[in-house]
Amino acid sequence: MNLPVLSRHTALLLQMVTVLVGVGMLGFMLWEPHLEGRNAHATLAQIYFNDPFLAYVYTGSIPFFVALYKAFGLFGQVRRYGAFSHTTVSALRTIKRCAIAIIGFVAGALLFILLFGDGEDRPAGVFMSGVVVLLASLVVIATASLIRIVQTGLRRAERGQT
Repeated sequence: MNLPVLSRHTALLLQMVTVLVGVGMLGFMLWEPHLEGRNAHATLAQIYFNDPFLAYVYTGSIPFFVALYKAFGLFGQVRRYGAFSHTTVSALRTIKRCAIAIIGFVAGALLFILLFGDGEDRPAGVFMSGVVVLLASLVVIATASLIRIVQTGLRRAERGQT
């Protein structure tokens, strides 16, 4: 059986896309709080240190950036040594766990929005939470499938089959 191979150029492109996604998300997270109506005349200290929800969102973004870091390393690993290794399985498991953690953080944020949020903010908050949970669920499903594929390839390689 011939296994699909990710070319070095494709892996490098995916690494660059991963960096761009990380920088873009970090920029958005730092820029967006300034757009909120209640922060129109607030100082930086008031924006970033007086909002518990914003602190929760920043804490909840840690698994996202960990997953991006692992994906960047994974694409580098694939570019240098190939896709089928125990390091690949480990990185995919970490990415899967990060996606599950993101789902948990979003569920907590949704609860916060439903209990303490403004009535006008609830529909948008529920919609955005649903989109993030859907995307994170797709990541969980994809990584679980990739883990199985890589483990199957590793078992075949250990038995001497290709």
